[in-house]
Amino acid sequence: MGFFVPDEPYNEHTPPTGFDRYKQHLSDNFSRWFMADLLTLAGAVPLAAGIFYAAVSSSVLLLFPLSFVGGAIFGPFLAGLYDAILRGLRNDPRPWWENYKRAWAQNWKESLLPGAVFGMCAGLYTFMGMLFWWASTPPGFGTVTIYLFGLLLFLCVNNLFWPQLILFHQSNTIRLKNALLFFVMYFWRVLGTGILQLTYLMVFILFAPWTLLPFPILGVWYIMFLSQFFLYCKLDEAFEISEQFA
Repeated sequence: MGFFVPDEPYNEHTPPTGFDRYKQHLSDNFSRWFMADLLTLAGAVPLAAGIFYAAVSSSVLLLFPLSFVGGAIFGPFLAGLYDAILRGLRNDPRPWWENYKRAWAQNWKESLLPGAVFGMCAGLYTFMGMLFWWASTPPGFGTVTIYLFGLLLFLCVNNLFWPQLILFHQSNTIRLKNALLFFVMYFWRVLGTGILQLTYLMVFILFAPWTLLPFPILGVWYIMFLSQFFLYCKLDEAFEISEQFA
């Protein structure tokens, strides 16, 4: 799968870099990431339904419990997709379903609370976005800027928190501390991946329903892969991933 550029043979002793590495990962891992993404989208249905119901009901009292429960359900599915992405980036040769079941067995308990927090944040930002849309007076530039900045930080933290949950058994406090230190050390790289995800999200929302056409193929996995693709080399240096999983 060359994505409009033909794949070329590569020597295993001289791994490809740059765009060639990007093509190699897509060629080798598309099917496993696509299947894991389908399961992730299925796991997101309770969260999406809860947020939608709270939004159309204009009820914050419903939003928080529904987002909390839906996010807790979604957490293990999101962890499974992150596990599939990271295994693909380090060229794990085992079948995707075997790895996916292992990821669930190892991470489902630890991902419940982070998933619930993720769900509440996603619900809150969605609800606020709907209020902007419904408001008789358009929100000011400062309000929109603060909203987007908070969403950007949320995406950046997710990019650093979930890989740690998959890779290491740590407390959530240590994961957040590591994420903060990594953010400071590689500020522009982490910020760039957050902007990339925010742009992807905004394009999907602003150009709906046309963006629903490629969504069954791209789903969540592609933007997640792209973000981790830019971060993985630095994550590997900081956490010695290759050495630990050799």
